Amino acid sequence: MPLYEMTPTAFRPLNQSSFQDLKVRERGDLQRLLRSQIEVLGDDLYVLSEEFGDWEDSRRRIDLLAIDKQANLVVIELKRTNDGGHMELQAIRYASMVSAMTFDRAVQVHKEFLSRMGDSPDDAENRILDFLGWENTEDEEFAPDVRILLVSEDFGKELTTAVLWLRDRDIDIRCIRLRPYQDGDKRLIDVQQIIPLPEANDYQVQLREKGQASRKQRAERYDVRLRFWEGLVAVARQHKTRHANIKPGVYNWIGASSGIRGLGFNYAIVQEYGIAELYIDRGDAVENKRIFDNFFEHKEEIEKSFGEPLSWERLDNKRACRIRSVVEGGGYRSPDTQWPDIQARMVKTMVKLEAALKDYLDGLQF
Repeated sequence: MPLYEMTPTAFRPLNQSSFQDLKVRERGDLQRLLRSQIEVLGDDLYVLSEEFGDWEDSRRRIDLLAIDKQANLVVIELKRTNDGGHMELQAIRYASMVSAMTFDRAVQVHKEFLSRMGDSPDDAENRILDFLGWENTEDEEFAPDVRILLVSEDFGKELTTAVLWLRDRDIDIRCIRLRPYQDGDKRLIDVQQIIPLPEANDYQVQLREKGQASRKQRAERYDVRLRFWEGLVAVARQHKTRHANIKPGVYNWIGASSGIRGLGFNYAIVQEYGIAELYIDRGDAVENKRIFDNFFEHKEEIEKSFGEPLSWERLDNKRACRIRSVVEGGGYRSPDTQWPDIQARMVKTMVKLEAALKDYLDGLQF
């Protein structure tokens, strides 16, 4: 479909162009811009490395290597062609090559990337932990799966047929089209995920996660967490809270947006206790600290409304901040018979926390 500018009198079609005509380079332009603005492809991505190719007997390199919020590795392949070439075959090879990457290796790779970008390599581990929302790597699994993102001006039928076939076999591979337009001196890009279609994505993700969950349930701690979150979400559904429609997962936290980008109300569970928190991470440490300080100025009023002291964690050595309440009295290692009480108290705590912060959330300025 064409792209239009809507004027007061008409829809004005914009001229579709091509990266070749616009003299846009694959590595020098597309890759360079996306490595520093990866949210163009999805807001759950964090770039670990560029031109990664640290393996024996091969000179091939991954355009961009990233992770997502579930700690999956994400192989990103870029083409400026209108058919994608054979990029799906390249990406499958790369995915298999990096699938055994450990957290420690990822940190080392990211240090090298930050150094090349002129940033401090010493921040590498904290940046990854902040993005994942992990305190540390203990009791967490890194790279449980590898996703593939194919990014091109367009895709040929052979490629899209192959991608659909791979998705049917539980390979998380996606096609994102970057279609360029020329409007005078302006160069515009229409970014669309075409496989899977966004309208069908939730259903397909649910099917895939169901298969993944069944495999992960072999790990006892994942099975326990999954059952705990199922019970908590059921309680949230009874009380019609913002977490009522969250899909229970196997990790140690679940969250829902506050309605403001980068500010989420999260539940976390460890072996001995539960947590309800507001997690602040809009991608910029300075902005995160400013938002936290805005809340902290009203600490006395917020805690009075909440009914007890809160844990105010500015986390000056990290990018994110959080305001949390620890729900004592048991965690996911407690006997199953105690879970309903723990879950009910966690939901009650979250409801109080949301109410105590509501006026100050509404008053934030961006």
